[in-house]
Amino acid sequence: MTTEAGDEAPLTIDELAARAAVTVRTVRFYGSKGLLPSPVIGPRRVGHYGPDHVARLALIEELRQQGMTLSAIDRYLKQLPDDLTPHDLAIHRAVVASWAPESVDTVSRGELERRAGRPLTAEDVERLAAMNVIVAADGAADGDTFRVDSGLLRLGVQLLDVPLAHEVILAARKVLIEHSRAAAHALSQLFRGEVAERDARDVKSLSAHMHPLVVQALLTTFQRSLREELREWVTGSGADSGPESGADSGAD
Repeated sequence: MTTEAGDEAPLTIDELAARAAVTVRTVRFYGSKGLLPSPVIGPRRVGHYGPDHVARLALIEELRQQGMTLSAIDRYLKQLPDDLTPHDLAIHRAVVASWAPESVDTVSRGELERRAGRPLTAEDVERLAAMNVIVAADGAADGDTFRVDSGLLRLGVQLLDVPLAHEVILAARKVLIEHSRAAAHALSQLFRGEVAERDARDVKSLSAHMHPLVVQALLTTFQRSLREELREWVTGSGADSGPESGADSGAD
């Protein structure tokens, strides 16, 4: 695991802690437990951390948020392949975060920023509200009290830095919600027909067994489909370029 990743400058331990919204003491603690690899030692014996450390630290924090003990986190991390990239680690964290139970808390502006791990401008607050991550609390006289969806907050904060128009992000959200609900409904109807004649206890047991399997199948299928779409987009080998290519070769 190295700190090399494109043009990104290495981070000091203070910068790493700030990036992950944890304390320096927490970073050192994870390092002492073997959860976080040692930094690359640079001039003046200063430790340098890279994107791998950032992604791994975010995954550790997500696992802790899910209630896992340090020993369980250690076992989880040891099962991961050694050659995972920061992107791969981010996918793992996203999968872990997707299992977070729905939780809506009423918090102050200061607590919202603490949970977000960064100061939030008025524009940031407006964008989070537009994404339904936060909602102004009813009856709050100061306008600085919010109901926040804890499961969506980290995702919403990350989207604040995505270089896309806000309208595009909202449109993408609408597409994901519509298609995920359609898939959930179709699968529910399919399984409901299969177990219609079974005992209620059997149905409940099968549902509990199938839920994680279906979620894993959906995540895997979507990830592979998205990767293929992006590959075709980058290489220009998508369906849109097919007819044009054929016409060009015919003209030649």
